[in-house]
Formats: sequence, structure tokens, C-alpha cells
Amino acid sequence: MSLSDVGNLMCLPFDEIEPGEPSEVHEYLIQFAANQLGPEGRNWIPLVVKETAPDQYQVVGNAFIYAVAAEAGLGEVWCIIADDSPETVAITQALAQETQPKTNLSTASREEISAAIDYLMSQADSPLKGTNPASLVARLDDAPRQYWKDLKPITKLGCRITAGKKLKALEQIFYLTPKPLPEVITDRALLESLNTQQLKAMAKKREIEGLSKLKKADLVKLLAAA
Repeated sequence: MSLSDVGNLMCLPFDEIEPGEPSEVHEYLIQFAANQLGPEGRNWIPLVVKETAPDQYQVVGNAFIYAVAAEAGLGEVWCIIADDSPETVAITQALAQETQPKTNLSTASREEISAAIDYLMSQADSPLKGTNPASLVARLDDAPRQYWKDLKPITKLGCRITAGKKLKALEQIFYLTPKPLPEVITDRALLESLNTQQLKAMAKKREIEGLSKLKKADLVKLLAAA
């Protein structure tokens, strides 16, 4: 294959193609599609492959089509030739819906957060059933999430998310790329997301006295006013 083949639709011998990540589709659906296709059929939806050696390829997208072609016993399959960059693999698998979509909660817009929550709540077995999506989206949008190192602060937003199945469900669709905390913090919402030990360390740097007897609410009030 030459570089000019990248992006082309080509009919390749099936035995020259190695599988990539296996399809997670149920065997029944694979068998059904293979029966419709038959050994003389054409895969009208092509595989996406990259070249690994001369006349040797590997699937990077549409793994279901590969499984169906194998089940049907096709001798040749139609393929689109892709380059071997990680970006191409990621885009291909996203378009083929072969990867779990995840949103960067550190930088996501309100619309992106809303779409992610709506997607999660639309799942039949979603543990978020009964949660108020509008309230959850609003509280997440207002929270100082750009500094979060994990999603545990969500449990303190007052939106009925506990550190159990609901939080784990949110971890399936959100990830974080946290910014370092500012040297001086006066934002009350951000201060309330920190633990008492962190607040005392900040207060000590600001030379606030009598820290041993102060509770979290007192520390937050003092630091926010400083």
C-alpha cells in the first residue's frame, strides 16, 4: 500500500486482515447479520483498516462488520484504508460507536454537561433515575470543577448524588483535567469543596490564629473574607 491509498475504498482478501478490538455485540446479532449476508454477499458498510505490513492489515473500526464477515465466511471484504495515527483510531472508533463517550467536566460547557447527563439518564438501567437533571446540570455548571481532582465534590452539591452507584455512573461519562489551585482562594464555593485539613493549611499560610478550635464553616468564612 502507498500513502495514496489512505482514504480509498478497497476490496481486500479477508485472510490478510487481522482483528482489532473484538466486537462487544451479542453473538445472536452477529449470526443474524451473517445469515443475511451469506458467503457470496458484500459488506456494504466497509471495515476501516490500517496497514501493518505489506499486504497485511488490522481492523481499527467497525469491528462488528469484521465479526459478521468471519461468521459468513467471506473471502473478500470492502475496506477503507486509514493511517495508523492514534487520532485516526480514536475518531474512527467514536464514529463507529465503539468507545464509551466521555466529557471533560473540567472544561465542559453547560450544554455539553446537559447532553452528557441526558445521555446517562436515557439508559434503561441508569441509577440516576429520579434525579432532577436540571438541578444537577445547574449545580455542576456553577461548581469550581476546573480544580477538582475527582468527582467526589459532586456529593456535596445538594443534588442527591451519593458516593455509590450514582457517582460511579457519572464517572463513566466524565473525566477531569484539573488546574492547580490558586495560591489565594476567596471563592466560597471552591473553599467549601476543600476538606478541613486543606483549609487549615491555607489559613496557616495567611497567618490566621486559633486554627485548632475552628470548624470547617468557620475556616471557610474567614478565608472567603480575607
